[in-house]
Amino acid sequence: MAAAAASVPRAAAPVEDAETELTPRRVAAFMVMVFGMFMAILDIQIVSASLPDIQAGLGASPDEISWVQTSYLIAEVVMIPLSGFLARMMSTRVLFTIAAGGFTAASFMCATSGSIGEMIVWRALQGFLGGGMIPSVFAAAFTIFPPARRSTVSPLIGLIATLAPTVGPTIGGYLSHALSWHWLFLVNVVPGIAVAIGAWTLIDFDRPNWKLFDRFDWWGLLALAAFLGGLEYVLEEGPSNDWFADHAVAILAVVMVAGGVVTFWRAFTRDEPIVDFSAFGDVNFAVGSVFSFVMGVGLYGLTYLYPLYLGSVRGYDSLMIGETVFVSGLAMFAGAPIAGLLSSKIDLRLMLLVGFLGFALSTWMLTGMTAEWDFRELLVPQILRGLSLMLCMVPINNLALGTLPRDKMKGASGLYNLTRNLGGAVGLAVINTLLTDRSALHYERLSEAVSWTNAEAVRQLDTMAQGLTARGLDGATAALAQMSQRLQGQATVMSFIDIFLIITAIFASLALGALLMRPSAQAGAGGGH
Repeated sequence: MAAAAASVPRAAAPVEDAETELTPRRVAAFMVMVFGMFMAILDIQIVSASLPDIQAGLGASPDEISWVQTSYLIAEVVMIPLSGFLARMMSTRVLFTIAAGGFTAASFMCATSGSIGEMIVWRALQGFLGGGMIPSVFAAAFTIFPPARRSTVSPLIGLIATLAPTVGPTIGGYLSHALSWHWLFLVNVVPGIAVAIGAWTLIDFDRPNWKLFDRFDWWGLLALAAFLGGLEYVLEEGPSNDWFADHAVAILAVVMVAGGVVTFWRAFTRDEPIVDFSAFGDVNFAVGSVFSFVMGVGLYGLTYLYPLYLGSVRGYDSLMIGETVFVSGLAMFAGAPIAGLLSSKIDLRLMLLVGFLGFALSTWMLTGMTAEWDFRELLVPQILRGLSLMLCMVPINNLALGTLPRDKMKGASGLYNLTRNLGGAVGLAVINTLLTDRSALHYERLSEAVSWTNAEAVRQLDTMAQGLTARGLDGATAALAQMSQRLQGQATVMSFIDIFLIITAIFASLALGALLMRPSAQAGAGGGH
């Protein structure tokens, strides 16, 4: 009996090893998936610098062209949490192949769109299918790689998750300048076909469970789409439409709340919910998701603010903006191997603490900004930001996902990525609102100071008026217009400084939150201890 009992684990061991063995084929499959994720995340931002070109090419109005971005984001944010259930039902192989193939086809259709309506439809489909690739990579990284290898894998996925949106405007600017806006989408076609073929050929680390299709929660899906789609719409359109004063924003806010209530109710009352929130019972995952949300604020917020400053204040075009902000991407490339090495040598919580403080320092350096800042003044803050992002992303990934059981990984990966996207959406909505409100406030205060009782203001107005009169203009009127424009520019810069101060405070205060996370055999330093 003892011999028979002892033989059981020996007989079962090869089966378990076969499921978790790291083979060259699985490494190749993972690299194919990483490239697919890069394409999906890159397309969030690649069109942002080239929207005027697309608008001119399609004859769209300013209100319509914003939907090229909004439709992608709404569809993607719905798919990301749904992907966990779909991966369990279809298998990673089938889901990723369909997502990559469909994303590629939708990219081609975007390039051939003849109207803004067609573009919006195909961008939504592109975002929905692209959202299926992103969480699959995170789940695969923490499923097929042993803890000892995560000091290599986590910097890679962290680099892709942060680098892709950072360099998106740069790549988009180059493509639209050198070729045309159509190549923003055509550039995906050949790599996308290769990714779809590679995924179908190489992925072999899980099996489908088609019986889950019979238990698919269609009402839950509808509620999820209403909740996240409504939330994304409100956050995207609210700042520019005076929030609930706009009827569409108000209606979608009601839809969002109703969808949220139904989504959470069905998630906690069904045996097989399409979104499984049980992973939040793990302290590391819950705290890591909060940090991921904050990273979304910092990542997408700064990716938005740098080009906005350079375009609105400095008057740069998309190509000049891309050349200026590319420094952050280079810093991330340099920081990835450093972050991987440190993650295997020091406590991940200490690494996270340093990363948050470094990011806070990079934004604090921007609080001295003036209307004359350009590449030289922005160089060091961008380098520090890029390095700090990598120092943050690697430990957040390892600490949040490294302690979860294998059967929770697919659903948790979707939720984890969702928090980063929602952080970006919330951050951008707050940033846009504050920029508008604070700029108006600063303009009023500056206008009060620049009055006829201010001798220096009167002297400058007289000087400008004399110069303009010499050119044959109405000197007094033109001088007032120039002074107003100068004040508006200063008010805009001051509103940027306010935002940088707020981001600095957020990251500095949450740095100590790293100590709330607990180290473990899997999520400790490098995961290999």
